[in-house]
Amino acid sequence: MRVAVLGNGGREHALRWALARTATVVAADADADLYVIGPEQPLVDGAADRLRAQGKVVFGPGAEGARLEGSKGWMKEVLAAAGVPTAAHGTFTMPDDAVAFLRSLPGGYVVKTDYLAAGKGVLVTDDRAEAEADVRAKVAHGAVVIEERMTGPELSVLAVCNGKDFVLLPPARDHKRVGDGDTGPNTGGMGAFSPVPGIDALLDAVGEMIGATLAELQRRGIDYRGVLYAGLMLTPDGPRMLEYNVRLGDPEAQVVLPRITSDVAELFRAAAAGDPLPVLEVTGDAAVTVVLAAEGYPVDPRKGDVIEGVEEAADVDGVLVFEAGVAHDDTGRLRTNGGRVLNVTAVAETLAEARDRAYEAVQHISWPGMHYRKDIATQ
Repeated sequence: MRVAVLGNGGREHALRWALARTATVVAADADADLYVIGPEQPLVDGAADRLRAQGKVVFGPGAEGARLEGSKGWMKEVLAAAGVPTAAHGTFTMPDDAVAFLRSLPGGYVVKTDYLAAGKGVLVTDDRAEAEADVRAKVAHGAVVIEERMTGPELSVLAVCNGKDFVLLPPARDHKRVGDGDTGPNTGGMGAFSPVPGIDALLDAVGEMIGATLAELQRRGIDYRGVLYAGLMLTPDGPRMLEYNVRLGDPEAQVVLPRITSDVAELFRAAAAGDPLPVLEVTGDAAVTVVLAAEGYPVDPRKGDVIEGVEEAADVDGVLVFEAGVAHDDTGRLRTNGGRVLNVTAVAETLAEARDRAYEAVQHISWPGMHYRKDIATQ
């Protein structure tokens, strides 16, 4: 099978690595048997629809289904129609209406852009004045979604869908804030791990939520073929849906894909074609990924620094280094070219061993201003 992967981040490097185990990965503009669209922006912009109109087999939802990520307000509407539990919320385009709703909440606030913001359009705070200022700043650029703040650990569950049915990939947990101990601003994700201890009993309920959502999309005439990414909060009252994304998570893909031992290319092809989904086979090993970020990330990352030690890191047993925000200069050296630069992933028998190997590998890599969290997979 010839597979073309659209996108060039860490998630797409992990996708190319996973697919290349059983398929030939070709350039995105080449004629291929299967097209896999990695990032959310081209999905929201209708890339899958345009390829399907040319008769291509595409793994990724069309623009209508991609509204689940492209519009958080519409996503909340779908959740309500499907009966999927989520936070109390409202969607607003007028600042005074938004602030009035904010003031009606009992305390603890989440303010989100209704549009795509690369994982950085979310404020979570207990400070109402900070929330009000954020609402006014965001609503000047488009609609905002305001939610009550839920409490509990988060969980990422990715489902591969063929329009009618789905199969759950191994659950993962990511770390979104930039600093140790979940401090600092939200990012696209500073690391992740899989499996997640203690959540097996919840997966049936999560599967019911995803099934209800897929059924609601079908009711609306949306044939959803691709990944449906459920971001969940495990509250004291049970799992609640934080959001849906419409692609593999980043950095979740970097720990989920290495744990799949069956044919990823065939799984994606079956989903894209609307065929019955094959049985998923998963290793009992654990995976941990640590994101290495450029100086200034997530606000204003510096670019152009020479990266040292990647080959030495990749020589550590069980370690994979995925390129996210990098460029290759004329001499073949790697340079920083984005906020999240590298994903150092380790696979081992236990989470503790995988974490130790990942951080051992990290010690080999350096560039000026490099930073990363030291507590991935410890909570």
